[in-house]
Amino acid sequence: MRFLYCCITLIGLLITCVLPVQGQVEKAPARKTGEGDGPYDRLIIRGVTLINSTGAPPMGPVDIVVEKNRIAQIRPVGYPGVPIDPASRPSAKPGDKELNCDGMYLMPGFIDMHGHIGGQAQGANAEYVFKLWLGHGITTIRDPSAGNGLDWVLEHRAKSNRNEIVAPRILAYTVFGQGAKEPIITPEQARAWVQQNAKRGADGIKFFGAEPAVFRAALDENRKLGLRSACHHAQLEVARMNVLATAKAGLTTMEHWYGLPEALFADRTVQDYPADYNYNNEQHRFEQAGRLWEQAAKPGTARWNAVMDSLIRLDFTLDPTFNIYEANRDLMLARRAEWHDEYTMPSLWRFYGPSRISHGSYWHNWGTEQEVAWKRNYQLWMQFINEYKNRGGRVTTGSDSGFIYQLYGFAYIRELELLREAGFHPLEVIRAATIKGAEALGMAGQIGSVEVGKLADFVIVKENPLANLKTLYGTGAIHLNDKNEVERVGGVTYTVKDGVVYDAKKLLADVRAMVADAKKKENFEIRQPGK
Repeated sequence: MRFLYCCITLIGLLITCVLPVQGQVEKAPARKTGEGDGPYDRLIIRGVTLINSTGAPPMGPVDIVVEKNRIAQIRPVGYPGVPIDPASRPSAKPGDKELNCDGMYLMPGFIDMHGHIGGQAQGANAEYVFKLWLGHGITTIRDPSAGNGLDWVLEHRAKSNRNEIVAPRILAYTVFGQGAKEPIITPEQARAWVQQNAKRGADGIKFFGAEPAVFRAALDENRKLGLRSACHHAQLEVARMNVLATAKAGLTTMEHWYGLPEALFADRTVQDYPADYNYNNEQHRFEQAGRLWEQAAKPGTARWNAVMDSLIRLDFTLDPTFNIYEANRDLMLARRAEWHDEYTMPSLWRFYGPSRISHGSYWHNWGTEQEVAWKRNYQLWMQFINEYKNRGGRVTTGSDSGFIYQLYGFAYIRELELLREAGFHPLEVIRAATIKGAEALGMAGQIGSVEVGKLADFVIVKENPLANLKTLYGTGAIHLNDKNEVERVGGVTYTVKDGVVYDAKKLLADVRAMVADAKKKENFEIRQPGK
């Protein structure tokens, strides 16, 4: 569970401590009758407008033929506003499943590059999290820390691959040092742990930082084994190895933005910490983090360009997770998000509240000055990310949900909106959410775009997401119709993962029922902090 993350970031010395699993969330139950249909011998999705991740503009109507869990055919079948000639369509055979999606939009399945599978402290079990993800079109997640333990995650990865549970596809990135029998303090020990991690079946490694020689050895060995890596450059180690140093050493992906401003320092080598700063005080940690980008080299300067160009040459991936820090620039907005009412568990709501113990609950004295600083922080951060994309760098989409008032699934859609705010065209947003994530995971030959031969992972919606990304939220978007009546439109209609067709709205109804039941048992109602 993610309490492991809190312990690790507070301790900061990942390689010098044994990392036991701090507790596992309840396992996902077996997939029940009616929870998804398929995969079918042959599935035909009729009449969609295809929004692909290749940079191509929307095209439709098309029919898509899926055989078992693979895309077998993508056929244009007419023109907008013109009746479709049945003779132009792939013919159905006895036993085929036909899904009528006339007038709807189809995208590749979404990839969440920062998806922790619940947390015991948050009261978020696997079924709750998985259904929120799938209900928002997320068909693949990277678990960056395997917080429930590698064996637990690998078990769920295998069950998901066999479609035995209702879950996205899972990739397990173990925290460096997790399960070690002794502290890892030498390069030789680092290499041995990396080799053992690969033998156990992990897909990659999540780092927070390490002594440089040990860090470089681990990255080198991991790269030799063909595995990938991610890093949250924790402040306790970033002064020794910022993102430019780790990327050169073989790191493939960075999370959030820690380590990036430090690589851009031109007139200092460490963050401008106040004299009374204490890393274990999260108000200090996150308040000062909101002032970091203003300490970095300015846009367009030689240092700014040199760092960006170097990372692009290294084919390095940025996974910004804008959403997870959004409460820092508007706490009330994050607390009042409407989905909390029906989709946030009582235990999760309590976890979000001000606390000196719970990770990400650092609202000790958060006010206007902190929010204004973070708004300026976002402006520079977003400028770097957008420019990185424009110059050919890879940017992906991750959520890091379960913290700081960000809820699984919903936070992912918010991340898409924030990429749009950063300057991404809506088609570039979809590309970041799909094929760019697949590339970063080394899976672009299997997922990330709608192409013949790839796995059948789709998001199917009634509203055009390019016109309004809010229509992807499970709560839908507000719309005033021609009768002057307020209605809700949108939400994902179908999520197709590995050829299995899920009714996304039914999955979210299941989540609402879980939350309602938990509230009834506790006689709970959401109250704002201090009331």
